[in-house]
Amino acid sequence: MTRLIRLGTRDSRLALWQTEYVRARLEKDRADTRCQTVVITTTGDRLKDTALPAIGGKGLFTAELEMALGDGSIDLAVHSLKDLPTQVPSGLAVGAVLARVDPSDVLVSRMGFTLASLPVGARVGTSSTRRKAQLLAHRADLKVLDVRGNADTRLRKAHDERGPYDAIVVARAALERLGELWAVSDLLPEEIMLPAPGQGALAVECRNEGVSLDLVRGLNDFATDVETRAERSFLDALGGGCAVPVAARGRLEGGTRLRISGRVCAVDGSRQIDVVGDVVLPARGDARRLAEEAGRALAVEARSKGAGELLEKARSAGEGLGA
Repeated sequence: MTRLIRLGTRDSRLALWQTEYVRARLEKDRADTRCQTVVITTTGDRLKDTALPAIGGKGLFTAELEMALGDGSIDLAVHSLKDLPTQVPSGLAVGAVLARVDPSDVLVSRMGFTLASLPVGARVGTSSTRRKAQLLAHRADLKVLDVRGNADTRLRKAHDERGPYDAIVVARAALERLGELWAVSDLLPEEIMLPAPGQGALAVECRNEGVSLDLVRGLNDFATDVETRAERSFLDALGGGCAVPVAARGRLEGGTRLRISGRVCAVDGSRQIDVVGDVVLPARGDARRLAEEAGRALAVEARSKGAGELLEKARSAGEGLGA
């Protein structure tokens, strides 16, 4: 007997690509499964012209999908992991984190500018406080402008000759999945632009019950799972949310050594706190718990260096935008 699985997703080309990828994996792994895509509009999709920090950030692209999971309208929700809040609602779980692609950020410019070649006072678009802070830490002369919309919309805005942007910053993973890597004018190294926690990875959220968890377990990639658990734990321990300038990157080396880099910035780029941690993980067992503990320990170190003050100022600035 064929089992029908309803996959919830946002209505964008990237979100639909991601959901199709999960659908293909599920149907390949389970011959008795057929998937149906259910498109759901989120708050972040509706409020396209409002700066993300002004509308809170947490759950903007996930809350409606999680409500549909909770009431049984869908069976699974497919997310970009970086959009998923670190605190999952009661009754739900992140059932699988798929192997991620390069999590770097990139510059897109219709004139082919690199970060180094952008003229003084150039206008760079991003809706991310994390990206803005790191850009200004490297190039204080830049004028960072808000830009909203899905990946397609931002690409169009970047190449609009009448638009206000000399360049925009986007995740390389989005362009790779859409087949739009041709648009990249510069790859931003992690020394300049550390990615968002979970960037480049896909997450499948489900109800926290045996049947649902078993359905998606085979999609999980161990290395990406432990790396992103450490990254998200770092963010969570610092207060979470996409409106704060927090970046993190975990790397599992040799299957057991997890190295975590974390960064907290002043919104105006005037100060940047970098921390690095290492932990040796068992091959399986408590690896996930230890990765999360390592992320929290790194957050404690960041706070000891003044991260709390920077984040408090960032949150106050975000609240001011919403006033």
